[in-house]
Amino acid sequence: MSGRDLIAEARKQGRAALDELAGKRLLAAFGIAVPKSVVVRDPTGVAAACAELAPPLALKVISPDILHKSDAGGVKVGLASAGEVEAAMRAMLATPAIAGSRIEGFLLEEMAPPGQEVVVGGVRDPQFGPLVMVGLGGIFVEILKDVSFRICPVSRLDAEEMLSELKGAALLDGARGRKPASRAAIVDVLLRVGGEGGLLMTHALDIAEADVNPLIVSAGGAVAVDARFVLAK
Repeated sequence: MSGRDLIAEARKQGRAALDELAGKRLLAAFGIAVPKSVVVRDPTGVAAACAELAPPLALKVISPDILHKSDAGGVKVGLASAGEVEAAMRAMLATPAIAGSRIEGFLLEEMAPPGQEVVVGGVRDPQFGPLVMVGLGGIFVEILKDVSFRICPVSRLDAEEMLSELKGAALLDGARGRKPASRAAIVDVLLRVGGEGGLLMTHALDIAEADVNPLIVSAGGAVAVDARFVLAK
């Protein structure tokens, strides 16, 4: 399914945002790596789904009523077996914030290899059009607001400069005993999101906000672990 089809289907269903599965399919359509996943409708489908995936696994609720899954108790990671997945699913279904919502199923996916958490996002500015953003994950974005923005479309040089502007940029190179993260992989994602012909330019009229958080970056590449796209009204 193309990006336009994914957006059209979401609008047809009256959604204000793409669900996580559709968001990741949109990223994949632009060549951005996402985890292998299976949608499970209820606990009876867990065993068959787990047979298709390699643990450790992450389980996430799919609901049009829940935009921030973690806050609602709708995310569980590090699951090693079908039994653990089923127990996590049943616990989610009993959580008040989830029990009172429309549940369309659960996204079960392989966890990305360890790496540096990076945030790549975008917003449509009324004056300048699409903007792309990058920052380091965790406290760097949440507390320090350590991010860099550019007007789309960005060039490779723009993307490289965005990374260099981050106060925590040294962490990407392995500072303080950390393993290095591939700057080239982050630049590639920035170009696929905000470059000429990238996601934000292609769907400029449909996407009000984009949030790939986290993008897990290791020495070998980058994987988009979560994705949120708010549709323009």
